[in-house]
Amino acid sequence: MENRYEKGVNKLKEVDGKGGDEVVESLKDIAPDLGKYIIEFAFGDIYTRPALDLKQRELITLSSLTTLGGCEKQLKVHINGALNVGISKEEIIEVFLQCIPYVGFPKVLNAVFVAKEVFNEN
Repeated sequence: MENRYEKGVNKLKEVDGKGGDEVVESLKDIAPDLGKYIIEFAFGDIYTRPALDLKQRELITLSSLTTLGGCEKQLKVHINGALNVGISKEEIIEVFLQCIPYVGFPKVLNAVFVAKEVFNEN
Protein backbone atom coordinates (compact mmCIF):
# COMPACT_ATOMS: atom_id res chain seq x y z
CA MET A 1 0.00 0.00 0.00
CA GLU A 2 1.31 3.44 -0.95
CA ASN A 3 1.99 5.94 1.81
CA ARG A 4 0.97 9.62 1.53
CA TYR A 5 4.30 10.66 0.09
CA GLU A 6 4.31 7.95 -2.61
CA LYS A 7 0.69 8.70 -3.53
CA GLY A 8 1.54 12.39 -3.72
CA VAL A 9 4.62 11.90 -5.87
CA ASN A 10 2.68 9.71 -8.29
CA LYS A 11 -0.21 12.18 -8.54
CA LEU A 12 2.19 15.14 -8.90
CA LYS A 13 3.91 13.40 -11.83
CA GLU A 14 0.54 12.65 -13.41
CA VAL A 15 -0.55 16.27 -13.19
CA ASP A 16 2.57 18.39 -13.52
CA GLY A 17 5.17 16.10 -15.03
CA LYS A 18 8.61 17.61 -14.56
CA GLY A 19 7.17 21.00 -13.50
CA GLY A 20 6.15 19.66 -10.12
CA ASP A 21 9.51 18.01 -9.63
CA GLU A 22 11.22 21.32 -10.34
CA VAL A 23 9.18 23.09 -7.66
CA VAL A 24 9.99 20.47 -5.04
CA GLU A 25 13.65 20.38 -6.09
CA SER A 26 13.91 24.17 -5.81
CA LEU A 27 12.87 23.94 -2.16
CA LYS A 28 15.39 21.28 -1.09
CA ASP A 29 18.10 23.71 -0.03
CA ILE A 30 15.86 26.20 1.76
CA ALA A 31 12.59 24.58 2.87
CA PRO A 32 12.58 20.83 2.18
CA ASP A 33 9.62 20.27 4.49
CA LEU A 34 7.54 22.62 2.36
CA GLY A 35 8.16 20.36 -0.64
CA LYS A 36 7.17 17.36 1.48
CA TYR A 37 3.93 19.10 2.55
CA ILE A 38 3.08 19.95 -1.06
CA ILE A 39 3.55 16.31 -2.02
CA GLU A 40 1.85 14.69 0.98
CA PHE A 41 -0.99 17.11 1.63
CA ALA A 42 -1.86 18.77 -1.67
CA PHE A 43 -1.17 15.83 -3.97
CA GLY A 44 -1.28 12.83 -1.61
CA ASP A 45 -4.39 13.81 0.35
CA ILE A 46 -6.36 16.32 -1.75
CA TYR A 47 -5.62 15.50 -5.41
CA THR A 48 -6.26 11.79 -4.84
CA ARG A 49 -9.79 12.25 -3.47
CA PRO A 50 -12.31 10.50 -5.72
CA ALA A 51 -15.12 13.06 -6.18
CA LEU A 52 -13.41 15.25 -8.81
CA ASP A 53 -11.28 14.29 -11.78
CA LEU A 54 -7.94 15.91 -12.57
CA LYS A 55 -9.43 18.25 -15.17
CA GLN A 56 -11.92 19.60 -12.65
CA ARG A 57 -9.20 19.99 -10.03
CA GLU A 58 -6.92 21.91 -12.38
CA LEU A 59 -9.75 24.21 -13.52
CA ILE A 60 -10.51 25.00 -9.87
CA THR A 61 -6.82 25.56 -9.17
CA LEU A 62 -6.45 27.96 -12.11
CA SER A 63 -9.46 29.92 -10.94
CA SER A 64 -8.22 30.02 -7.35
CA LEU A 65 -4.71 31.16 -8.25
CA THR A 66 -6.13 33.85 -10.53
CA THR A 67 -8.40 35.04 -7.74
CA LEU A 68 -5.55 35.25 -5.27
CA GLY A 69 -3.32 37.21 -7.62
CA GLY A 70 0.44 37.36 -7.27
CA CYS A 71 0.68 33.62 -7.97
CA GLU A 72 2.16 33.78 -11.44
CA LYS A 73 4.84 31.14 -10.78
CA GLN A 74 2.23 28.72 -9.44
CA LEU A 75 -0.09 29.56 -12.32
CA LYS A 76 2.67 28.63 -14.74
CA VAL A 77 3.01 25.20 -13.12
CA HIS A 78 -0.74 24.63 -13.09
CA ILE A 79 -1.33 25.87 -16.63
CA ASN A 80 1.18 23.24 -17.70
CA GLY A 81 -0.64 20.77 -15.44
CA ALA A 82 -3.96 21.67 -17.03
CA LEU A 83 -2.53 21.05 -20.48
CA ASN A 84 -1.04 17.75 -19.25
CA VAL A 85 -4.42 16.47 -18.07
CA GLY A 86 -6.17 17.36 -21.32
CA ILE A 87 -7.57 20.83 -20.80
CA SER A 88 -7.41 22.88 -24.00
CA LYS A 89 -5.85 26.32 -24.34
CA GLU A 90 -9.31 27.69 -25.08
CA GLU A 91 -10.74 26.22 -21.87
CA ILE A 92 -7.86 27.68 -19.84
CA ILE A 93 -8.48 31.15 -21.27
CA GLU A 94 -12.22 30.74 -20.68
CA VAL A 95 -11.56 30.04 -16.98
CA PHE A 96 -9.71 33.33 -16.76
CA LEU A 97 -12.44 35.22 -18.63
CA GLN A 98 -15.04 33.78 -16.26
CA CYS A 99 -13.10 35.37 -13.38
CA ILE A 100 -13.28 38.95 -14.74
CA PRO A 101 -16.58 39.94 -13.04
CA TYR A 102 -15.43 38.58 -9.71
CA VAL A 103 -11.74 39.48 -9.48
CA GLY A 104 -11.23 42.20 -12.08
CA PHE A 105 -9.21 42.81 -15.18
CA PRO A 106 -5.72 43.19 -13.61
CA LYS A 107 -5.66 39.69 -12.09
CA VAL A 108 -7.12 38.16 -15.23
CA LEU A 109 -4.64 39.98 -17.44
CA ASN A 110 -1.78 38.65 -15.32
CA ALA A 111 -3.14 35.10 -15.66
CA VAL A 112 -3.63 35.45 -19.42
CA PHE A 113 -0.07 36.70 -19.88
CA VAL A 114 1.25 33.71 -17.93
CA ALA A 115 -0.85 31.45 -20.15
CA LYS A 116 0.55 33.13 -23.25
CA GLU A 117 4.07 32.45 -22.00
CA VAL A 118 3.28 28.79 -21.27
CA PHE A 119 1.51 28.31 -24.60
CA ASN A 120 4.52 29.76 -26.44
CA GLU A 121 6.90 27.43 -24.56
CA ASN A 122 4.85 24.37 -25.55
